[in-house]
Amino acid sequence: MKLYSALFLGMVFVRGLAVEHQGDKRSLPTQRNAPREVVEQFINIVRSGRDPAKASEFFAPLVQAHQLTSEGETTIVRTPEDYAAHVQEFLRTYGTYKLTIAELVSDGDRVYVRWKQEGRHLAPIHGFQPTGLPLVEVTSAVYRVKNGKIVEYWIQTDRKGVELQLQTNATKVRDDSRMKP
Repeated sequence: MKLYSALFLGMVFVRGLAVEHQGDKRSLPTQRNAPREVVEQFINIVRSGRDPAKASEFFAPLVQAHQLTSEGETTIVRTPEDYAAHVQEFLRTYGTYKLTIAELVSDGDRVYVRWKQEGRHLAPIHGFQPTGLPLVEVTSAVYRVKNGKIVEYWIQTDRKGVELQLQTNATKVRDDSRMKP
């Protein structure tokens, strides 16, 4: 097995890692409630929008959520209930979306995951009215797991990519409406 490495947020993960990369599954044996297993199931069941109500199966009662942006880090505390509501908001905004894990790397109590979310623009976002057009969001996060539950995470979303899509889609809708007789 090749050795993989990933540099993310100043942490280096190397040697003997469990890696999944776009359908190329290479993994070490997992233990029940191992961090990798917890995060992978959380993403596939809760964050995917499939069953947000199951957040309490994966989240500790209080989770530190570090929102990373170029302007600075903001930390909020999330509960399983408000995380489920957060995912419900995604479902209202994007409709039933497709979430694909592009990369999943674990080391000790930390798990790095990068995913692509593909949906449709169905509700206002950052001042842009819904267009119904496709909208893709790419996000990466590092989750820390303790006693089989997510207790902390650092998350970063390609906000500029989303903004550019919103601008392009708004222009397309405006131009299309001008072309109609």
